[in-house]
Amino acid sequence: MFKDYAKDWIDNRPLMPTTRALYQRLLRTRLLPTFGNTPVTHITYAKVRAWNTEQSSTTAPSVTPKAYRLLKAIMETAVADDETLPRNPCRIRGAGSEYPAERSVATVEQVFALADNVGDRWRLLVLLGAFATLRPEELAALRRENINLDKRLIRIGSASPELPSGRRVTGRTKSRAGTRTVHLPAFLDDALRLHMNHYAEPGPLGLVFVGEKGAPYRRSTFGRKFKAARTHVPDLPASFTFYDLRHTGNTLLSQENTSLKDLMVRMGQSTPRAALIYQHSNNDRQHELAAKLDHRIRTGISQPAENDQSPEPSAQ
Repeated sequence: MFKDYAKDWIDNRPLMPTTRALYQRLLRTRLLPTFGNTPVTHITYAKVRAWNTEQSSTTAPSVTPKAYRLLKAIMETAVADDETLPRNPCRIRGAGSEYPAERSVATVEQVFALADNVGDRWRLLVLLGAFATLRPEELAALRRENINLDKRLIRIGSASPELPSGRRVTGRTKSRAGTRTVHLPAFLDDALRLHMNHYAEPGPLGLVFVGEKGAPYRRSTFGRKFKAARTHVPDLPASFTFYDLRHTGNTLLSQENTSLKDLMVRMGQSTPRAALIYQHSNNDRQHELAAKLDHRIRTGISQPAENDQSPEPSAQ
């Protein structure tokens, strides 16, 4: 039966904890209700198409493509590895593609306003999310020994993603490229020292970010503070998330003529495609480019006229 095959498929793969939890949830809520008691060999293109149509009309736009990609991967194993099927029934063009909305980008002033309003304990978390472009799970794993205040360095070697249960699981970074050293701008010196002196746990292995009661910070608890702080920042969209801080910082870097390779290293991304997601061109940037083009064209048009000042040759 598909339910047994799919469960074994997930259990026997080296997945990140958050990815495993996502797959298990998609399997339980999206795939098993339709295919659970169906033999793998009886899952046909027609059944997959009917399921995809129903899911697309009843679930969030981002959920069905994820579930479809999981189903396709499971069925591909049945085809390629186990040779249970002659052909993968998941071959609907574009069914696994997602088209997320463009992420919001804050101004530098908005980032500082957000940091000031979120409270002293969490101020550095916001600043590092934006200006060190660290992922939430990387920030959660930070310990005192990972930070060199004098050299302004943060060494990222692990991540602590939060599972749906609220439990954090510390392990390797998202990819090999995620293990990196991040150089910090000097303007963070005061915020770093204040936080380390007042809020980080003691000892080399002390967590840098903990809640008021000394436990690793919870996404739900911090999320409430973040949402409350967001309401006090003028013109910041209500949809702005903590992860948008990372997008903001990477956008600022990309607009400083940063090479794609340098951006990838700082972000901890292993592919150019992933890094390009964070290169954002907003209306202000487009206006600036148009102004530069206008200046260049006007200069180019006027230049010949300005140079055409030489006297006409005299008649011989």
